[in-house]
Amino acid sequence: MDAGKAVRANRPVLAAGIRSFTFHDDETTALRDVTVSFAAGSFTAILGASGSGKSTLGRLLAAWLPPGGHGALAGFLELSGSRLEFDGGPSDPRIDPAQWGRHVGFVPQDPATVLSTVRSTVAEELAFGLENSGMERAAMKAAVGRTAALLGLHDQLEQDPARLSGGQLRRLAIGCAIITGPPVLVMDEPFASLDAAGADGLAAVVRDLLARGTAVVILSQAIDPLLLEAGTWVVLSGGTVTGSGPPAAMGTGSGVLPPAIRRPAPVPAPVAVSRPGVPQTGIPALQLRGVDFAYPAGPGARRRLRKAGPTGEPGGPPLVLRGADLAVHPGEIVAVTGPNGAGKSTLLRHFNGLLRPTAGSVLVRGADISGAPVGRTAASVGLLFQQPRDQLFERSALREVSFGLARLVGPALAAQRATAALASVGLADAAQEHPAELPASAQRLLALATVLARKPAVLALDEPTVALDGDGLALLDATVRLAAAEGAAVVLVTHDLGYARSVAHRTVALDGGRLVPA
Repeated sequence: MDAGKAVRANRPVLAAGIRSFTFHDDETTALRDVTVSFAAGSFTAILGASGSGKSTLGRLLAAWLPPGGHGALAGFLELSGSRLEFDGGPSDPRIDPAQWGRHVGFVPQDPATVLSTVRSTVAEELAFGLENSGMERAAMKAAVGRTAALLGLHDQLEQDPARLSGGQLRRLAIGCAIITGPPVLVMDEPFASLDAAGADGLAAVVRDLLARGTAVVILSQAIDPLLLEAGTWVVLSGGTVTGSGPPAAMGTGSGVLPPAIRRPAPVPAPVAVSRPGVPQTGIPALQLRGVDFAYPAGPGARRRLRKAGPTGEPGGPPLVLRGADLAVHPGEIVAVTGPNGAGKSTLLRHFNGLLRPTAGSVLVRGADISGAPVGRTAASVGLLFQQPRDQLFERSALREVSFGLARLVGPALAAQRATAALASVGLADAAQEHPAELPASAQRLLALATVLARKPAVLALDEPTVALDGDGLALLDATVRLAAAEGAAVVLVTHDLGYARSVAHRTVALDGGRLVPA
């Protein structure tokens, strides 16, 4: 190999040298003195607590945050040997995100933002990028089948993406990012919402991509087991690199990792019975009696079925919930576990009437809610959605928490409750911040505050630990325990078994549509 070829072979497939990056509407520098480089087949973990700047870095690397459009970059970005220099001025080069995206696949924290939203089945979403590139139909179908099998989505190919669980949606987003075979894959918190099988499957996908020469970059606030296999850890704090090297030199005791980065924790033994002190007599705050539920057949399923039978019967829509029974008393914390797609989020949406049972009944404080408007039931049942974007819409954190409170408790008490709720989740100083500009963990805690401020009789939390670093988890834990101590019945859906068993009085699993002791 001559000298010129050797230089080209040693060039990274993606690199960045960021002297500074500042958003146009913010005086604070989001990133400074960050230099990263990724060779073909390399595995890099970029670690940092909430607000460290890792998501901003990931979006810059993937051109989801093109310099000039939303902020000023001083430094360079290099892709496949072509370097672009920036000084933050009007003469800076412009990046074509679509063209850049052919070389750098990206999976953001919110997987739904990857989807086209115009495709009606999982198969069509996976094929979307291939269609845009003009791939021949037979090859496209083969690629969709291979990718679905790799990610455990083969049985969901004809399903409406809107009906996927959080973990399945994340796997679909990963599939959309890798199906075109980009040389680089950047993933932001890819293990969030995944069950154990999904996490193992993702690890297998990453290893396969590395063997094929793909450069893989994972951004995370938690040290998931796969990250121990990375060749390099890069630690971000306050928007700058505070450490870089192999995991063995960066682990526990090195002093490099911020305390807020979550380490793997052992899963406590299952708790078979409720802890003492939680009364199991009297009227439950929440009760499900023999609840069945099935979604209507989606577009793909309707094309397959020639004649739909009754719900739950062969040929008809399958039951997601089947004879589900549950009673949760005031002051009790119950954790619900189960694999991706088991129906856990569907279960929670029955608590306040967002979904209505096909059969059976749901009672809140002894009253059947079947005929009650959702808005009325919501005053007693506070629901934290899996994605904060589903319930954040105001222009400041304080307005978000205050929304509707005055009608519920009066203006004076509403102001007190809103301020107290923000303080309880550590967001007192962010009262005037726009929710969209908060880090993902702060958005989740803000959504929690909107629920806490109403002091509901039932608190239903869907994957509340997702995107939380160690500090955020401590705040969540404190608010959950306080809500239960004040008499709320708490139901939390989670794949974080360590947290579930540390906080819950009992744990149940959704298995085959039924709730069973875990």
